[in-house]
Amino acid sequence: MLIKVDTDDRRPIYQQIVDEIKALIAGGRLREGATLPPVRQLAADLGVNLNTVATAYRELQNEGLITIRHGSGAVVASRTLNEKTEGELRKPLRAALTQLVLSDIPRAEIMKIVADELRGLLKGAK
Repeated sequence: MLIKVDTDDRRPIYQQIVDEIKALIAGGRLREGATLPPVRQLAADLGVNLNTVATAYRELQNEGLITIRHGSGAVVASRTLNEKTEGELRKPLRAALTQLVLSDIPRAEIMKIVADELRGLLKGAK
């Protein structure tokens, strides 16, 4: 499983792990029933504290994306998040778009960035 953490990223490491796993699930590279690496193994691979990975897995479980079975590990449970309103889903999108606008990027370039990211995310998805 290809997960990267960036020490220069402002997001906490556990959130980076959550976001990377979500992207793998959304892109179809982690399918329903796929087993995630054990917490200790992923922590060692990434060079992070095992509690960081455990926190990420718990968040993914709370969102309904994985199931954690003690002794047999974490498994992808679904490709869909627990029920969220459209407004809740739009908040992070609005924040990202705001950053792009404040960076003085032209509208056409923002649209291209969004299209490229969506294309990359959906590559390999059903």
